[in-house]
Amino acid sequence: MSLPGRVSWRRCGVGLILASLVTVLAFETQSEDEISLVIGEPYEAMRKRSSAAIGPAIPGHSWFNTPKSDARLRFTDPQYGFITPLARFFTVSFTDELVRSVRLSPQIEPLLLEDTLRVVLELQEQWHNAGWVPIRVEQDPPFADTPQWRAQLRDVNKGGTSYWQAGNQYQVMLVVNRFKDIKRPTEERYLIKLALARPWVKP
Repeated sequence: MSLPGRVSWRRCGVGLILASLVTVLAFETQSEDEISLVIGEPYEAMRKRSSAAIGPAIPGHSWFNTPKSDARLRFTDPQYGFITPLARFFTVSFTDELVRSVRLSPQIEPLLLEDTLRVVLELQEQWHNAGWVPIRVEQDPPFADTPQWRAQLRDVNKGGTSYWQAGNQYQVMLVVNRFKDIKRPTEERYLIKLALARPWVKP
């Protein structure tokens, strides 16, 4: 016959293990959530293809929706495709039930400078490998891990912007700025912003 305390402890241990497994599974499921799209396609096709839940388009309107969970963007163009890290801020705009543009911050919290550079450089490498070309490089050169870029990003009045273009089909704007994180007031934290649409600025 087992002692009552021992039985309770075993039950408690099993409960903790189950709770941990549920937490891990929930995290893994969430981490796989993605919005899968290409600019100009029917909005409903994007919803059916995506593993992250997102509301429907409004017929006859220009508006936007946000995913119902953190999600990564998977841009599915067969030539120019790329994928982002998980994003907490994420909007998909539509006009006449067609995907018009995407705006997101490919992070779930403000990042340290090292992590910020890692994210933007990995994105730029994906674009370069897929045939995207940096544009407006005299005014807004691509990001790089250099002392000059680090100093510029640390300047709260400067930050950085880079534009990339895929043929005559798509454009991306990538922006990085310092961010005052009230949860970590003594740390340098940064926000990344990404906008994707048909070309809207001249190369």
